Amino acid sequence: MTATATEQTFLLPDLGEGLTEAEVVRWLVAEGDAVAVDQPVVEVETAKSVVEVPSPYAGRVAALHAAEGDLLEVGKPLITVSAGGVGPESDPESDPPLELEGKGGSGDKQAAEAYREEERAGSGNVLIGYGTSEHAGSGRRRRPRGSRPTSPVVAATAGDRPVKVISPIVRRLAREAGLDLRAIAASGAGGVVTRSDVRSAIEHAAPASHRGAVARGAVARGAAAPSASPGAVASSVPDVPGERRIPLSGFQRTAAKVLSRSRSEIPEATVWVDVDATALWDLREASRTPADTGPGLLAHLARFVVASLKEYPVLNARLDVERDEIVEFDRINLGIAVQGEQGLVVPAVLGADEMTTVELDAALRDLVARARVGKATSEELTAGTFTLNSYGGFRVDGSAAIINHPQVAILGFGRIIDRPWVVDGEIVPRKITQMSFVFDHRVCDGGTAAGFMRSVADAIENPLAAIVRL
Repeated sequence: MTATATEQTFLLPDLGEGLTEAEVVRWLVAEGDAVAVDQPVVEVETAKSVVEVPSPYAGRVAALHAAEGDLLEVGKPLITVSAGGVGPESDPESDPPLELEGKGGSGDKQAAEAYREEERAGSGNVLIGYGTSEHAGSGRRRRPRGSRPTSPVVAATAGDRPVKVISPIVRRLAREAGLDLRAIAASGAGGVVTRSDVRSAIEHAAPASHRGAVARGAVARGAAAPSASPGAVASSVPDVPGERRIPLSGFQRTAAKVLSRSRSEIPEATVWVDVDATALWDLREASRTPADTGPGLLAHLARFVVASLKEYPVLNARLDVERDEIVEFDRINLGIAVQGEQGLVVPAVLGADEMTTVELDAALRDLVARARVGKATSEELTAGTFTLNSYGGFRVDGSAAIINHPQVAILGFGRIIDRPWVVDGEIVPRKITQMSFVFDHRVCDGGTAAGFMRSVADAIENPLAAIVRL
């Protein structure tokens, strides 16, 4: 006997951090699949990162309300689950009720209610893999029978090299640009074609007159018809011959708001100094062994920055403009500017003030690797209290950076190059880097900024003495 099914529609939950929409990257289930409470059902891309969304309901998937690549607004239907019965093509004897491992039916109800309560609170945990894990017995999730495989899709072959594409956004971007995926060099792990690969191919394929527009829209996902993206707003501006319009992605729109707010609200000032990093360079080289390369230069710079922030805590702060108060933080969450697949992100090493140089090195390598592929957590992307920017990798020497609002300062380092330098009255080749510091003039004056910069610079120029003091 077949019971009457009750359909429950799950709306795209509150994403938090001011985000109001997300793009569907990949469905992890199909219509007719069985799902459990807290089971990830879809990957969505927000302006922050790519995250999994778990289901608050158990049952069978009755409908998916958005296609891969669609832009969906918060509060719009995401997925409908048929609960309380068995589908007409299922065998009640061979298909037992679905439940979380280690729990019974009542556990499902409790977990679902906890999930929905968390969603209503707008905590954002539902989007970063936390779900209702505290209610789960073993913490493991079952893969429903009949679910679609999640391995990379083989799109084509180019000679002996298989061309793999995981993201439907990448396929759509290449298709709309008229590019053959077989002709695009893959830089992703396992030969996967990434979005940056397609962007690079678009820029090189575009005529010279168009490259400026392509570069300005380098993180765009490609233009889509309004019908393909329900959450998108159609442009009423007509196309002009000789121009190419590339819509801003959700990531770009959010970044634009933050950067514009920083420039409009913060009276920033910039100071810079050339620093002799020869001693630090030699120290790093001397600490290397065939079995252990030791901490990198960035880890040493991060350690010196953290030590200097302890000396000048007003720079590890935010400004409460409503109460006219400077709010200093007890903890230093050191933000690191990372060029990711979507664009520039600034995840933070949480609790950097409690780490040794070796620990900072490990934490930085892990954080940067995850941030580049959109795997930094929501907390890491929003908890930074001060930002360190190393733009030397782009082969530039200086930058007047924009402060990452609501922080009050950002410190940047250019490339380390051999330059003639005067030492003890003689001109000798030295390893020189330019350090630039941008600060909110409302929280401190030039004297404090200069003191902080000299503290960092002195540590770089005399690293052994600085390490002894740490």
